[in-house]
Amino acid sequence: MFRLLALAFAFVCLLAGSQIYAIPTSEIVARQIGNLQCNVDRLSIVAGLAQTQSTLKKLTANSTATASSVQTVIDSVSGAQGAIGVIGKALLTGQAAPAEARTQVQGNLTAAHDALAAINSTDATAAAGLQKALTQLSKAETAGEGVVANCK
Repeated sequence: MFRLLALAFAFVCLLAGSQIYAIPTSEIVARQIGNLQCNVDRLSIVAGLAQTQSTLKKLTANSTATASSVQTVIDSVSGAQGAIGVIGKALLTGQAAPAEARTQVQGNLTAAHDALAAINSTDATAAAGLQKALTQLSKAETAGEGVVANCK
């Protein structure tokens, strides 16, 4: 009888201990998956950067005067997209997002914004395209700030 009670007690302790250790894991998974607003922000930054990239590529095709400056912006946006890809891969495999990838996203977005804001064009079509790209990039940056604020 005593052996049965000792075995039952040991089993209950083992079960309770495993539940205590399992709780933080589920919290990490929930945080990595994110709530609705977090995922909307994630989707918005990805879509915003894709739109910005598309607008910038049209600008390089249509305006040779600003092509090299716009290429610098394209490279920065591509760098941000690559870092977001690293973060996405980590989240999908259940790992924590690497801090250096978050820093790369922020740095590339800042570089893209600064380079894009510095481009001036006398061509009305190019100027309109530059303004459109700047607006799209600003929306993507706002979504990135939303990711930082809402994905905790």
